[in-house]
Amino acid sequence: MADNPWLGDACSLVDELRRGGRSPLEELDATLTAIDHSDLNAWSFVDPDAAREAARAADVSLPFGGVPIGVKELTAVAGWPATGASVPLRDRIAAHTATSVTRLRAAGAIAVGLTTASEFGGVNLTRTHLNGVTHNPWDVAHTPGGSSGGAASAVAGGLCTIATGGDGGGSIRIPAGFTGTVGLKNTYGRIPKGPHMALVSLTAVNGCLARSVRDVARHLDVCNGFDPRDPYSLPRVEGWERDLGSYRDTLRGKRCAIVPDLGRAIVHPEIAARVIEHGRALAADAGLDLVDVELRLPELSFEWALSGLSEIVMELGDAWPECEADLTPEIAFGVKIAHDVYNIGVRARIEAQRIVMNEAMADLFEQADFVIAASNPDIAFAAEGPMAREIDGAKVPLGNNGALTIPSNIYGNPAISIPVGQSDRGGLPIGMQVLAPHHREAWLLDLAAIAERERPWPLVAPGAPL
Repeated sequence: MADNPWLGDACSLVDELRRGGRSPLEELDATLTAIDHSDLNAWSFVDPDAAREAARAADVSLPFGGVPIGVKELTAVAGWPATGASVPLRDRIAAHTATSVTRLRAAGAIAVGLTTASEFGGVNLTRTHLNGVTHNPWDVAHTPGGSSGGAASAVAGGLCTIATGGDGGGSIRIPAGFTGTVGLKNTYGRIPKGPHMALVSLTAVNGCLARSVRDVARHLDVCNGFDPRDPYSLPRVEGWERDLGSYRDTLRGKRCAIVPDLGRAIVHPEIAARVIEHGRALAADAGLDLVDVELRLPELSFEWALSGLSEIVMELGDAWPECEADLTPEIAFGVKIAHDVYNIGVRARIEAQRIVMNEAMADLFEQADFVIAASNPDIAFAAEGPMAREIDGAKVPLGNNGALTIPSNIYGNPAISIPVGQSDRGGLPIGMQVLAPHHREAWLLDLAAIAERERPWPLVAPGAPL
């Protein structure tokens, strides 16, 4: 009988299940017990009966056979709550299951329940009126980030080995950086978003929060590939896990720029120094050539926020404006602005700014094959906010995190956050982000695997499960 959930990665759990060292049902029961006793508030819904039924029938020969997983709260699972993490929608139940979850279940994964998210995925803090505050397992006084904060908290907190996430402005990479986990933001369309997908601003992608690079690669193997209910999804690519490590010769001589602040963010000196140190080490290990780049990225946090508000307005429907008091302050403010300010002129400005961003990112990748930056401007802030703090005496704008992550969402290129140790200020994790041109996830996975091998990171927070 397993007393605690598996504290290795998902791939090693599959190996253990295949050896018979523990059974899928034992692992699930340990997971459910840990969730029940956890103070992280990382789950908004758990379905133990359905999970136990699936565990009893689990085929451990499958890629994720018998592995309990968390599903991000904003992802549809038929029969489960579909609240958008928002009080006005608290009684809504999903009528369909997202393609990515269907594929994970077909690969043997046991969907345990929903991990908490920020309301409608709108901010990088997981604190809602519906679910309360989600905590960082490295220090519960701090946030795991957002919007995939519950997923990151559950994985780093020892509650499950892997959980699904989504990234529309940094919502995988920000929590990964704050919790010492691995988070890949894929090329737009790599993993389909259907059925019933909303196009909105064409920035959000599906992915996962994981403890290891090979777990991310296996997740890609299972979930990637075209689906007709997402007309923007990309053709299937095979062999993500199989080919890990096979690009070493390809990487050698590629150009790499280290720009901790991406030319615009206000980054804490400790974070910048750690990114430079580990960026140089990774470049040396992989045989990359360091280059300087001319970087002029526009500030787009306001335009990005406005462009995504149409889906929230659609979700709320006739409940607005009576529901205003039930929304978190950030979402209520955003929806009000959307109703009061948004018009065809604003839309034209958004499109003009996106053109500028796309051109700037294209210029950047003409100068370098990789760009290394911070995942976050600083260590995780307080669990209940505020989302901005002074950095080295400088007043930090609310969109400072987005300055590091939003460019890749606008442009659609892949970027990965990998752990690079803990801060001297309380031991909280630090994440380093590596950006690459479109369709180069395999290169990023190989770089992350090199970093993982040369400078291993803790798979869970100290003391997990909590």
